[in-house]
Amino acid sequence: MYCRARFASRLASTTAAASFSPSVCSRVSSPIASPSSASSVSFWNQRYRSLSFSSSLRSLRCSAPRLLWRSPESLRILARTSVPVVERFHRRIATTASEHPFKGVMTSLPKPGGGELGKFYSLPALNDPRIDRLPYSIRILLESAIRNCDNFQVTKDDVEKIIDWENTSPKQVEIPFKPARVLLQDFTGVPAVVDLASMRDAMKNLGSDPKKINPLVPVDLVVDHSVQVDVARSENAVQENMELEFKRNKERFAFLKWGSSAFHNMLVVPPGSGIVHQVNLEYLGRVVFNSDGMLYPDSVVGTDSHTTMIDGLGVAGWGVGGIEAEAAMLGQPMSMVLPGVVGFKLSGKLRDGVTATDLVLTVTQMLRKHGVVGKFVEFYGEGMGELSLADRATIANMSPEYGATMGFFPVDHVTLQYLKLTGRSDETVSMIEAYLRANKMFVDYNEPQQERAYSSYLQLDLAEVEPCISGPKRPHDRVPLKEMKADWHACLDNNVGFKGFAVPKEEQNKVAKLTFHGLPAELRHGSVVIAAITSCTNTSNPSVMLGAGLVAKKAYELGLEVKPWIKTSLAPGSGVVTKYLLQSGLQKYLNHQGFNIVGYGCTTCIGNSGELDESVASAISENDIIAAAVLSGNRNFEGRVHPLTRANYLASPPLVVAYALAGTVDIDFEKEPIGTGKSGKSIYFKDIWPSNDEIAQVVQSSVLPDMFKSTYEAITKGNPMWNQLSVPASTLYSWDPNSTYIHEPPYFKNMTVEPPGPHGVKDAYCLLNFGDSITTDHISPAGSIQKDSPAAKFLLERGVDRKDFNSYGSRRGNDEVMARGTFANIRIVNKLLKGEVGPKTIHVPTGEKLYVYDAAMRYKAAGEDTIVLAGAEYGSGSSRDWAAKGPMLLGVKAVIAKSFERIHRSNLVGMGIIPLCFKPGEDADSLGLTGHERYSIDLPNKISEIRPGQDVTVTTDTGKSFTCTVRFDTEVELAYFDHGGILPFVIRNLNKE
Repeated sequence: MYCRARFASRLASTTAAASFSPSVCSRVSSPIASPSSASSVSFWNQRYRSLSFSSSLRSLRCSAPRLLWRSPESLRILARTSVPVVERFHRRIATTASEHPFKGVMTSLPKPGGGELGKFYSLPALNDPRIDRLPYSIRILLESAIRNCDNFQVTKDDVEKIIDWENTSPKQVEIPFKPARVLLQDFTGVPAVVDLASMRDAMKNLGSDPKKINPLVPVDLVVDHSVQVDVARSENAVQENMELEFKRNKERFAFLKWGSSAFHNMLVVPPGSGIVHQVNLEYLGRVVFNSDGMLYPDSVVGTDSHTTMIDGLGVAGWGVGGIEAEAAMLGQPMSMVLPGVVGFKLSGKLRDGVTATDLVLTVTQMLRKHGVVGKFVEFYGEGMGELSLADRATIANMSPEYGATMGFFPVDHVTLQYLKLTGRSDETVSMIEAYLRANKMFVDYNEPQQERAYSSYLQLDLAEVEPCISGPKRPHDRVPLKEMKADWHACLDNNVGFKGFAVPKEEQNKVAKLTFHGLPAELRHGSVVIAAITSCTNTSNPSVMLGAGLVAKKAYELGLEVKPWIKTSLAPGSGVVTKYLLQSGLQKYLNHQGFNIVGYGCTTCIGNSGELDESVASAISENDIIAAAVLSGNRNFEGRVHPLTRANYLASPPLVVAYALAGTVDIDFEKEPIGTGKSGKSIYFKDIWPSNDEIAQVVQSSVLPDMFKSTYEAITKGNPMWNQLSVPASTLYSWDPNSTYIHEPPYFKNMTVEPPGPHGVKDAYCLLNFGDSITTDHISPAGSIQKDSPAAKFLLERGVDRKDFNSYGSRRGNDEVMARGTFANIRIVNKLLKGEVGPKTIHVPTGEKLYVYDAAMRYKAAGEDTIVLAGAEYGSGSSRDWAAKGPMLLGVKAVIAKSFERIHRSNLVGMGIIPLCFKPGEDADSLGLTGHERYSIDLPNKISEIRPGQDVTVTTDTGKSFTCTVRFDTEVELAYFDHGGILPFVIRNLNKE
């Protein structure tokens, strides 16, 4: 256990040992030895000292990745401008390479025809039979640890822990991990850049160099979350929506453009380019880096939970909180618990008519039931050959929905074919294959497979998958299509919950009549009012996108049309989708059914569905209709898609079109007709559903390599609106105190050089008392700002018209808006309100019912701390940093829950909030807690006396006392807690350089 004074001290050997660059090295040292015995300097003294490298060394460490971190010609100028730095780097490593503990396993990879492709750290050269049994996903962690091993940030003990994974992973041991790059989208990227800018101010205030705050690894930010479906069913929708997007977000976009020039190593992909994960899959993903002759696997962490989509390409990637990502950008090793790995064996082949979306919803349900939170899932088996890369990416994408850190597909021949399809050069693909084969990271299903060890096993015969959708409120509540009508009626009957709306029998056949633009219309419970082909999960998959086009075509030819009052939209994940829909001739049929392209970005799935027509909205509200949305997304939590769609179903793009044609989710597709055709004949589901062969033929003829090349050659050139943004060239950002979009956060005000130390909790009030499955959407909604909310009041007071409120997601750069939007979801259920739904709570001392923000401010004004009580899976959903930042600003000091979602628990720690878990079998209800008590948490006031996972006692003023487990899971997290959070930790240590 560390001592703060020793943490801050430097040993004379630190600089010499640290001057080796982990990313690029010429020669390294000996094969792994047995684990070193306990040294006189503790593990954490070593970790902490390694954070005090000089700024010049930091420049050297990041120079090599900057060299070739982009292959497109438009970005190669970066390599030329970095050459002098790299030359100095080579001179430095020439004198330090002998210090690397694994120089003996450095191996040359020969180039066909002579010469070498580069050098790499060879796993086979370790001559350790345990490596052959390691899952491929763990081998990537191992290679990273070996390459980065300097016996300071990464030690030989860490390497041994990973090699001995079969024995160490059940013990929840900690390892450091350095990802090769960081991925951001604008919703999470704006607050990340805001934090970096404010950290520069903090460095200046501490008398240090602000330029020390700078990304040290490649950072890619794709602006994809700001476009809204304001205009739909129009040929001009893309242009009109983009104009509105820029009008609303000009200040945010200008700020990001400033960041792209103010910070090195940061690429910003402008709005209108596509969804971040599809761009990552088709363009940004390297699979293998070749940085100045050093070969190593691509790996990435991202501030969007669906970063996992890249796992389908054999790249290790997962979502982290924005706070954690910022630390990774700044060169901090990520501390993680060495995960267990669930082996998921696939066999057989999907039946005709079954889509990749059906498969992923099935897999999601299976893995949720199995329990994979905090684990890797690795897919293998003969069924892998039947899945396209796009199908794999669809499954990997929904890792957050089944709770895993990763859903990993090792690289094989299918991966290589996809790389060629998407425009990667033959030379690059050959290098990738040669490296991965040489380092035992390539799967060749034509060769005998060596058995690998997994923590647990699942298997699925693909032939058993059947058509399905998921909902109405959670992505893992799968419903077979043939059971949908019965399930819907059960939901109407059931008590309010994840599968219930509690509609009285006598009201279930209610009809709401309206006039839509002069046309008579009717809405019933289950009527579809939003049908959206959207989201990273499906829009990257040509088979389901073209399948949707075929459904639209068949329906058109039979005379079926989508009712005009249904808000239909199509938001492709990249320009490639548009090209193959046009090439196939199917876009015109989608247009005819109302699925015109509305923009290139994450729309309805993130809550950017835009407003419903006033006549439709009024009919829903005035008649209390349970209206439905059907979307090809991955998230359908309450209040996320649209405030007025209480039933939200996830479905494949072809099914989205089918349900839009039917106009209701209250239908049995096997028995009931979708509608009446032009001949007066009833048209059934089977009449419009394409066969797998039909889809495959269209994919084969329509998806072409040149489409990817032409799309991505132009992707960084921007668009006229982006290019016209004028931004200053400055190291520090000039904060506008009147801005309602970008505001300097208060995290570092009055920050001192010395850390504040740990804190317990004394006589805290309960701000909120929750049940299970409170998501980050409940804690920090991304969608619309309700007209009577504290955030709306704040904006109105500053002269912002209601029409310009935009969304919470778009205002994440302003802490004052986001603090007021914390716990502002209109569907949140707080037990203190005794059944009432909404963003309010009880101010315990007075018994008044107030908005959560107002109650929190009253507690803060009185100098009172608060805590939150919660059930299982607290913080599930998107990796949303404001779900931790917001509660911290409200004065929440601790969250006591049955269990936490992985990323959110980490984010709470990163913001200095104590995460505590009830003991198994216990929760607030079983302990008789009402939330009206005052809570004290007995934590030692010396960090050296706190251990990861230790038990602590919680007492109340009513005499109740119970034991919880404190969820600081690693020593790193304890260090963050000592400093009041991860960002103050980084600032203080950079300040010491």
